[in-house]
Amino acid sequence: MHEDFVVKSRVQDYQVLFVQDFIAAFDGKDRDEVFVIADKVVIDMVNDRLKDLVDERCIHVVEALEEHKTLKKCEEILLWLVGQGFRKNHTLIALGGGIIQDVTAFVSTVLYRGIDWVFIPTTLLSQADSCIGSKSSINFSSYKNLLGAFYPPKEIFIDANFLKTLPQSEIKSGIGEILHFYLVDGRVDLAEKLIRSYTECLKSPESLAEYIEESLKIKKAMVEIDEFDKDKRNVFNYGHTFGHAIEAVTSYSINHGQAVTMGMDIANHLSVALGYLKEESRAALHKILEKNLPDFRLTRQCADDYMKALSRDKKNTGNNVGCILTRGAGDMFKVQVPFDERLKNQILSYFELYQPVLLG
Repeated sequence: MHEDFVVKSRVQDYQVLFVQDFIAAFDGKDRDEVFVIADKVVIDMVNDRLKDLVDERCIHVVEALEEHKTLKKCEEILLWLVGQGFRKNHTLIALGGGIIQDVTAFVSTVLYRGIDWVFIPTTLLSQADSCIGSKSSINFSSYKNLLGAFYPPKEIFIDANFLKTLPQSEIKSGIGEILHFYLVDGRVDLAEKLIRSYTECLKSPESLAEYIEESLKIKKAMVEIDEFDKDKRNVFNYGHTFGHAIEAVTSYSINHGQAVTMGMDIANHLSVALGYLKEESRAALHKILEKNLPDFRLTRQCADDYMKALSRDKKNTGNNVGCILTRGAGDMFKVQVPFDERLKNQILSYFELYQPVLLG
């Protein structure tokens, strides 16, 4: 039995509810006053059930593609809501993963100067990470995640049954983010337990429910300290600076969570090179991470592209790379590292460690 909880927020406190069936989100709501923004893949699976809960005209289907996380798509949704007579006292429900969450949160932030919305996360990444924390962002022109706000849903309904419908790549992606939270919080015991049950979790992803709950509790504690990501919450960027660059050079063919897994491994490697972490600690962390590492090979041809992507990270200042390094599990810290030949060679040495033939 999972324990529901409330996340304290300066915007509005919000509930996280673990349910056996997502239709709990519709309980007590008038079907003519509920509007749904839904992932096309998800709606194809649950549409027959939704028809009994929501008027068909009140469902707007969105393909959950990165190119739809835009102002243009948000404008389309706003015009639909207004055209269908959405009022401030009506209920707006997001049904899907992170992209559906982002566009719904953005629309909810600006419509009538702010409306309440409800989130039913359907991916492991959104259930274990993004559903709480208030952050939302959309892309603008060629800039990723440039526009956004901190605007949480009023309620979140987590139904682990959705995980059964996901491909293994999405499960591995979510596991990467869960491991990231465990290591930032120093919960090596949980990380090792998850890795021991890795194969089982891939076969029966609904068994991840206990790990989702622990991941969210770690994030909740930090969010309530630093909701707007001004200080301590920065440590959650552990693995992300180096992981984002992997996503970029592979045109996002490597999923986010596994790119972050490799990003953490790179950060640990650099932490040893810069004298922050002992080699035996790095090796122990690598043993946890290695099962979830992506099948990625950095060739000489894409090494330059990787460095360029790293140099454009929004956390950089001047000629420094802004990243999170570590002295060990539970001891991550923010640092600006000079982006010079020494750093580039240290990063390349990580890849050479695992693929000397390709890079040699």
